[in-house]
Amino acid sequence: MAPPAPSLILFVLISLLTAVFCGAGLGIWWPVVSVMVCLAVALCWLLRRRDGDAVRRVCVLVLGDIGRSPRMQYHSLSLSKRGFQVTLVGYLDNKPHLDVLRDERIQIVPIVEVKGVRGGPKILTYVTKVTIQFVQVLFVLLMLKPHTHILLQNPPGLPGMASVWLTCILRGGSLIIDWHNYGYTIMALTHGHAHPLVRLAKWYEHVFGRLASQHLCVTDAMKEDLHKNWGIKATTLYDKPAAIFRETPLETRHKLFARLSHMLPAFRHSSSADDDVMEKTVFSVRDLNKDTVTLRPDRPTLLISSTSWTEDEDFSILLQALQEYEKFISAGETLPPLICVITGKGPQKERYMKMIDSLRLEHVKICTPWLEPEDYPVLLGCADLGVCLHKSSSGLDLPMKVVDMFGCCLPVCAVHFLCLEELVKHGHNGLIFSDSTQLAQQLKSLLSDFPSSDGKLGAFRRNLRANREQRWDDNWDQHVLPLLSSSYSSCTSSSR
Repeated sequence: MAPPAPSLILFVLISLLTAVFCGAGLGIWWPVVSVMVCLAVALCWLLRRRDGDAVRRVCVLVLGDIGRSPRMQYHSLSLSKRGFQVTLVGYLDNKPHLDVLRDERIQIVPIVEVKGVRGGPKILTYVTKVTIQFVQVLFVLLMLKPHTHILLQNPPGLPGMASVWLTCILRGGSLIIDWHNYGYTIMALTHGHAHPLVRLAKWYEHVFGRLASQHLCVTDAMKEDLHKNWGIKATTLYDKPAAIFRETPLETRHKLFARLSHMLPAFRHSSSADDDVMEKTVFSVRDLNKDTVTLRPDRPTLLISSTSWTEDEDFSILLQALQEYEKFISAGETLPPLICVITGKGPQKERYMKMIDSLRLEHVKICTPWLEPEDYPVLLGCADLGVCLHKSSSGLDLPMKVVDMFGCCLPVCAVHFLCLEELVKHGHNGLIFSDSTQLAQQLKSLLSDFPSSDGKLGAFRRNLRANREQRWDDNWDQHVLPLLSSSYSSCTSSSR
């Protein structure tokens, strides 16, 4: 049975309100009640008015940093390519990708992150933050032109789900939730599943999540869980690499290495007598006379990992593995020196930086730069091996960083969790580990033949090249565009 139209819901609410005022004997005159009803109806009509192009307008809402929400940026670009006008709403802590900034069909509407009341009990801070944010999001959405669809990233969905749902009731349009994970399982990492706030967050996601018109999710495991436990039918939209993620040409590699060497000492080659004819980094050499670039045969291995420095990634595992790798070399193992680049920003970075500073490593160097959006895919395309420490709080989502690495044909070592096998095929495109000792042994095994491509690391890269996966745009057209098209006719009818 189809849900009642929003206009019918509004009519019933206004009728009930009028009946309550009059039946309760509150002394409110009929003329006053009539004026209130007329104003309410007029307000609803104004909120639901649509101009001619409303059927081609979509709002993409991120209650987080747009610059660190690549999937929602990809959604916006795909919508634009298909002729939709896109309003991208979220925080602007970090610069979005240039393709998003340059797209004339994408309008970015920044919102300010709400902190809540400082001081007093933590529960007071949390409640005031959620309340203010609910009002903030609702106000921003009501001030925008009407949209036929609002695409919401979850998590974080508290209080975004309620704000968007109410906006759709008042103005029409449909709510689409893109389930990246469950918000309550992330909260449980800090508070535990029995905490009242976690239980409330789970109830909230359950209730308001079911009110959306359509659903997307990132894995088949999450699709099954949503349907089994919450009665939600979702479409799986796997993360796929965008076109910008590819192996980096040798010339471009050297340019990036040379530029990074000015701010990262680990990339810098020591001075030598031929510096006037050779431009050198620890990885590459440009012959200025012949204008040719070659990779150094004695270059270190470039290992890369990216992180948001949150509780669902335990980087002590990688740091311990790197210490074990150092011991292998000190004990006489024939292994290359290693430069480990860890990119990203987040709340636990300072804690891990203290751990990194306390290490005494001779053959392993660790860098933690923040890269511009344009540089990150280029560096991935230069790397020799990727490491992923993401461990899903729900066991139902997949790390997008691995998707991007595979787009660059970069083999990966990834920490094990429930549905990781949907992405990483152990022994084919990478390896899966459980602890630091196992990771250290995998590094030793993969890098023993470096820089030769004849070993296991080279085989993984060849497998990735031979089995290039579908890119984001084709995947989006196949799974998301039909959802928008199916509601096109109803949106057209409501706009008349």
